[in-house]
Amino acid sequence: MAQLKLQNIRKSFGTTEVIRNVNLAFDSGEFIVFVGPSGCGKSTLLRMIAGLEQVTEGAILIDDEDVTRADPSRRGIAMVFQSYALYPHMTVEENMGFGLEMAGVAKPERRKLVRQAAEVLKLEPYLARKPKALSGGQRQRVAIGRAIVRNPKIFLFDEPLSNLDAELRVRMRLEIAKLHTDLGATMVYVTHDQVEAMTLATRIVVLNGGIVEQVGAPIELYENPDNLFVAGFIGSPRMNFLSARVIGRDGDGRALLTVPQLGLEGLAINPRDRDRELPKDVLLGIRPEHFRADAFEGSTAVSLRCEVFERLGNVSYLYSDIDRAEGIVAELRSQQSVRIGERASLWLKPADCFLFDPTGPRL
Repeated sequence: MAQLKLQNIRKSFGTTEVIRNVNLAFDSGEFIVFVGPSGCGKSTLLRMIAGLEQVTEGAILIDDEDVTRADPSRRGIAMVFQSYALYPHMTVEENMGFGLEMAGVAKPERRKLVRQAAEVLKLEPYLARKPKALSGGQRQRVAIGRAIVRNPKIFLFDEPLSNLDAELRVRMRLEIAKLHTDLGATMVYVTHDQVEAMTLATRIVVLNGGIVEQVGAPIELYENPDNLFVAGFIGSPRMNFLSARVIGRDGDGRALLTVPQLGLEGLAINPRDRDRELPKDVLLGIRPEHFRADAFEGSTAVSLRCEVFERLGNVSYLYSDIDRAEGIVAELRSQQSVRIGERASLWLKPADCFLFDPTGPRL
């Protein structure tokens, strides 16, 4: 286990700056997930921690030791890549122990460490097999085992589940979560899949265009996003954003909104900062699950025209205004079924809604 600090990190390829003044500090034993869209810089940042990319400016510290220019082999890290990168001519045991062999570890000790890792990963029956005789999930576990035997200070994962099918992704996600619990190791994990981020992380770093948009616990980012990008990226289906206009304030300091798309006049929303002057034009954020099929305390009635209705067993999704830039999706947990073209009577609670400046910041 180790602490990790990134201080004023910048990375440029020629004149193109891909990481812009990133400052992060992680405690020992944390599971940190870098998440963001393709091209946001998350893998580049991970590769700089590993020493596979040189830092243009700034410093990387592991347990307060500056390793910015240190060789990857001297950083005390182990990396699991998107591809399994296993040697096809070697057995599972030989693949897992190869790094130790190169480091000059004696064969008895090497064998002991490999067996211990294989026990943790449930790979004992496969130690004599070669990679071609393994499933995708088993190959990825071998790659993880190769990292475990080195007993690193920090584990780095670069989208390790992206090559697996949906069922295997879920299973491996659970295995990685259990591995973190069992080892108590510091882990840094890169993914574009916000479900992986929400389920694995102790803290999430949301990146966009080389900039850190927000850092926090998964539920914190979900319930208290700082801006439009984080609100839209964290959550599936994504948050609905509807154009609205501020028409005044009530006696409690709540903003009174007109929301044409929902046919609402005078919807009262609590701004994040009640003393802040609000722009006339704003965006109202509503998560799909905040629409309800039945009235409840403090709720407001809305009507949505159903254009697509998806039944997924325990949950259904109603899509409205799908031809508009600001389409609406409502998540329904009841067994209610709505026909295409019909209007559904739904309810939402103003206190569950978010208010954003169209330029991005949360209001």
